Formats: sequence, C-alpha cells, structure tokens
Amino acid sequence: MFVILTYDVGQKRVSKVMKTCRRYLQHVQNSVFEGTITETRLNKLKAELEKIIEKEVDNICIYELASVKYSRKVQIGAVAVFDNIIT
Repeated sequence: MFVILTYDVGQKRVSKVMKTCRRYLQHVQNSVFEGTITETRLNKLKAELEKIIEKEVDNICIYELASVKYSRKVQIGAVAVFDNIIT
C-alpha cells in the first residue's frame, strides 16, 4: 500500500519520530513522509511511533491508499530534496 504520514510532535520528540519514519518511508517535506510499505511494516512503524509520542499533545496522521494508481501528486513551488541518511 502507499502511505502519506504527517506529524506534529513536541520539539523533544521530533528527532526520534523523524529517525523512525526514515527507516520505513521517504522524507519529502519537513514533517511529511510517503512511500510504499507492507501492512506488516506499517503496523511495526505505528507501534514504534506510539512508544515515542505523547498521545495527549502529539499528532501523527497516516493516509493509507490501497494503490497509487488512482492518486496524483502535484507540487507547487520549490521541491526540497531530503535524503534518508540518519544523522
């Protein structure tokens, strides 16, 4: 399946959330990741993120698309290049 993941988390947890997401998906904007992932790996990602965030204040949204066939991505403006190198 294809997923788009966005997050809004406290500053203390941003680095951990970003590093975790980079292991599973492509980093496309500051707090946005996307990519093709199996359901098993997505469940593992969700479990890891749940251990990092504070559910009372943090927010992670995951949009699951069964196929990219019926989706379209339009980008307007500068396209930043993010790599998957964990620092």
